Order: sequence, then C-alpha cells, then structure tokens
Amino acid sequence: MIATFISIFLACLLINHKKVSQIILNLFGVVQTIPSLAILGILIPIVGIGSKPSIIALVVYAIMPVFQNAYTGLNNIDPKLLVSAKSLGLSETFQLFHIKLPLAYKDILAGIRVSTVMTVGAATLASFVGGGGLGTFIMSGIQTNNNSEIIVGATISALLTLLFSFLINLISKISHKMVILTSISVLLIVSSLTLYNNFSSKKTITIAGKMGSEPEIIINMYKQLIQNSNNIDVVLKPNFGGTSFLYNALRNHSIDIYPEFTGTVIKDVLKTNENIPKNPLSYYLKSKNELKKRYDLVYLKPMKYQNRYCLAINKQDASFYNIKTISDLKNSSLTAGFDPDFMKEYTSNKGLRKTYNLKFRKVVSMDAGLKYKALNKKEISITDAYTTDSQLRSKNVLVLKDDKNFFPPYQGAPLVRNDFYNKNYKIVKSLKVLQNKITNKDMIRMNYLVNTKHQKASDVARKYLLRKKLIRN
Repeated sequence: MIATFISIFLACLLINHKKVSQIILNLFGVVQTIPSLAILGILIPIVGIGSKPSIIALVVYAIMPVFQNAYTGLNNIDPKLLVSAKSLGLSETFQLFHIKLPLAYKDILAGIRVSTVMTVGAATLASFVGGGGLGTFIMSGIQTNNNSEIIVGATISALLTLLFSFLINLISKISHKMVILTSISVLLIVSSLTLYNNFSSKKTITIAGKMGSEPEIIINMYKQLIQNSNNIDVVLKPNFGGTSFLYNALRNHSIDIYPEFTGTVIKDVLKTNENIPKNPLSYYLKSKNELKKRYDLVYLKPMKYQNRYCLAINKQDASFYNIKTISDLKNSSLTAGFDPDFMKEYTSNKGLRKTYNLKFRKVVSMDAGLKYKALNKKEISITDAYTTDSQLRSKNVLVLKDDKNFFPPYQGAPLVRNDFYNKNYKIVKSLKVLQNKITNKDMIRMNYLVNTKHQKASDVARKYLLRKKLIRN
C-alpha cells in the first residue's frame, strides 16, 4: 500500500517530465537487479535490524512495477480527451483526479498485481534480518530438518499470492473512489491499533536466539523462567540471525537478551588474538571482563554443557580408513562439507587445516541444515558439527577426538546490556537459575526431540524445567 501511494504520486508528479521519469525508471530498474538480501544488508547499518529494513526493502522493490504502469497509463490517455477537458476550463487537479487516474486505473492495478507477487516472494527473506514473516518457517525447517515447516512456509506464501491476486481482481470491479476510501480507512485503522498497542501495552522484554533448535530451546527456557516469577510480557525472536545481527540488535536496544557462547565472544565479538588457555573458566572470565570493559555488556554465568565444534565422519569411512582422531585424517583423502562459518575456521592461517596438516580430496561449503543429509548419503565423508547436535545420536556418525585440543570451549550464557541488568534485578535473578545447569546429554536429547521428533521447542523447554523443578507447574 505504501509503495502504491508513492508510485502513483511519482507518476502524477512526473507526468510532464519525460527525461526525469526515464531516469527514475532506470534507477528503480537497477534496484530490481540487486538481490533483496543485499539490499537488506545495506540497510542494516543505517536503520538497524528487525521489521524496519524489511519494510523499506519491500517498498523499494514494489515501487518499480506500479510506477511504470501508472506512468504508462497516464501517458497513454487519448490527447483529444485532455484537449476537450482543457477547453471546458477544467483545472489540472480536476483532470488528474476525475479523468487521468480513472482512465489509468486498469494499468495501475496490473502494476500492483505484478508488485504483489514480487513482494510476497521477497518478504520471506525478512527472517534473515529478524523481520519475522513466512521466511521464519522456511529457515526453521531447514535448520531443524523439518520438511513440514518448509512446506507450510512455501504453501502459505503461494496461498497469499493467490489471495492478493483474487483481491486485486475484486478491486478492479469496484470504482476507484471506493478503493481510495477503503485504503485510507485501512491505513487509519492500522495506525490507530499500532498507537493503542504502544500506549496501552504493559512492560515487554524481547529475547532473541540464533538459528537452529538449540537457541530456540534456550530462549524458551529464559521466557518461562522469567514469567514464572514476574508479571511481564516476553516476546521471543527465534532464528533471528547470526552473531553480528544479535550483538548489534542488543546494543541498539532492538532486543534485551540473547544467549551467547564464550568461544563465539572471543572469536567473533572481541576478535582477540591473545593466547587464552583453552579451558572453560579462562574463556568465560576473559569474555565477561572484556564485554563489560569495551561494550558495557553483562555476561551472566554460563550453563554446564559445552557446545564446541567437532568433526564428524561417516562410520563406514572411519572403519575403512581406521580413523579415530582428527590427526588420523591426514593419511586419508576424503571429501569434506563444512558450513560457511566453519570454512573460515578451517582455512585461516592458524586454522584446523594447518594445525592438523589436513589435505582433503575436496572441500565444499554447504548449509548447516543439509550437511548431515549429505553425510548419511555419503556425498561427503567429513563435516563440522557441534557437540550437542542431535544428529550425533545416529549410528552412522562418529565424532573424532580433537587430540591436539584445537577447538576452544563454548559455554552458553545470557548476554544483556548493563542498563537492563541494573534496572531488572528480578528478571536477571530468574535467568541465573540456569547457571551450571543442563549437561551435554540433556542438550543432545532436547535437540533430538525438536529436530527428529518435531516437538515444539517451548514444550521441550518446559518439560526440562519442570523435571528439574526450576519452575512451578
């Protein structure tokens, strides 16, 4: 709707300025060739993450078809009609609203139809920047190996496109005056509801998590622990994005809490080159002190389990080549499939390849949600994994011993801003309940229930908290 108003306004404004309108058309044409994800990436440093960059990107994408059709429709009106209108002494404004726009109505609707189809498709990418939407189903389905969620997301997207197309056909049979009045009414209602929501809602905190089942389980635990002893609304943003998204969202107050891991803090947030002893306590203390000193962030004490990197191998290949440790890989020539983040870890100067002198036959980059399928189908023999991955329960997978202690500790804990920490003692106290709780075995089992048994993360989290008597029934 926003794009439609902007497009029609521009078309009306530039109706007698062909050169300028051509420049505008070319400009929006160039924008159309840029991948929507790239536009979202450009907008993040400017407007932050969440719904704002998503809305701006979708509006920019939607303008081109509507503007082009509106401009064409306005310029294709029979000149004789306009001459007649002028000879009758009708003003330019009267001609625009009572002659030109009604005659260009069908062309404008055709542009809106094209724009709608494009927008619904592009809208799924909003989940990459924490904008939510149907892309969340698709991303979650890929991450948790849940085909049902992928189908749900894709099906709803298709149904939405059909619904909007039907509505546009319906609108084409209604007078343009009624369409304008209805559009203005809808805008007023939505604006009023938004304002009412902002002024009447009670205190709300926002908790976000990274991609995958494990962060979703953890943030659901945070929510249930907080609401167990506080009368407060908690908004969850699962599958919100990677480290940089969450970290920046926390600092710019888009979210209030997110679970972060010590190894990630050292490597991706602090980016320190110090030679820190690879034991959990050293990593936590370094993370905690530097986060407070540099960024005024408070890092609470971590949970018990370790979610560090490891290498997993197909058991048949492990047996055939007699591979039990990562060092044993140097004598083999196998195909490895790593996710993009791990590829950096593997290929860096101080990376895994150099430490263990590894020479794989081929190394391919693949999405984290697909690598276990490839491993089971023997399309690859080696992949990176986390020590709490539910897929490690498979009889076809063997975890190799990190005999040179290459991978650092990864313990998870809530990360909050200092101002939030000081103003929300009861909430912070609720989160502290998880300190030194949850073993690797517990986490693997919970991931298994979500990824393989397709149970809801909220249900799995609640069952654990009740079993450990951390919340009231």
